[in-house]
Amino acid sequence: MTITDRDTDTMLARVRKLLAKAEDPAATTQEAETYTAKASELMAAYGIDRALLAASDPSLDVIGDRVIVLDRPYAAEKAQLVGQVALALGCRVVRRTRYPDGAKELSVHLFGHRSDLQRVEILFTSLLLQAMQALARTTVPSWDHPAAFRRSWLSGFSTAVARRLEQAERAAADQAEDRFAAHGTSTALVLADRSAAVEAARDATYPDLEPAATRRLSGSGRAEGWAAGQRADLGNSRLGGARRRLPS
Repeated sequence: MTITDRDTDTMLARVRKLLAKAEDPAATTQEAETYTAKASELMAAYGIDRALLAASDPSLDVIGDRVIVLDRPYAAEKAQLVGQVALALGCRVVRRTRYPDGAKELSVHLFGHRSDLQRVEILFTSLLLQAMQALARTTVPSWDHPAAFRRSWLSGFSTAVARRLEQAERAAADQAEDRFAAHGTSTALVLADRSAAVEAARDATYPDLEPAATRRLSGSGRAEGWAAGQRADLGNSRLGGARRRLPS
């Protein structure tokens, strides 16, 4: 079967509708899980479709970049969320701290193929909204500092989401192996080539990058945030993945 631009555009429109339903405050937890599970499954399939098309004609999915400025409060935690989503979907991330007009501004510079950047923006926008809605409903323990608790909560949420996205991406790639073989290649080879090209684009823009320092959070909300990220259910139950415990 030949996948066309129209097919993938239709799929992306379905994803947006599903995520909009998951974001609706009136949706029950079970309904939101169902909507996001299906959206994640479709989003992963969309990424594979675009990769397969571009393997035959690279001009169909060129490499680009986007800058996302993170608003306060919790800009660093928002940067973590978009960064982990981006990495799970095949993009690369550079975190930047700047001081326009003397005020501190945190942003992320994303590099990736056009379809993957599109996926990152759609998912990050939805997940951030879901996270902030869930966090607003979460009671901060009386013995913890509210800001510290919420920072650790958001960190746990991001980590859980990233694990689930990675599982969905792997499952979609495995399911498409026969389609790639029919074109004389493999999903692993195509995805490795795409990854190398994205890294080259990043390194050409930032040739002297240094790893970011590891952040240490003191709040007690990480376990609850992880659980909320699990409830966002990014398709693992439908794609055969098992729920994992909170990593140490």
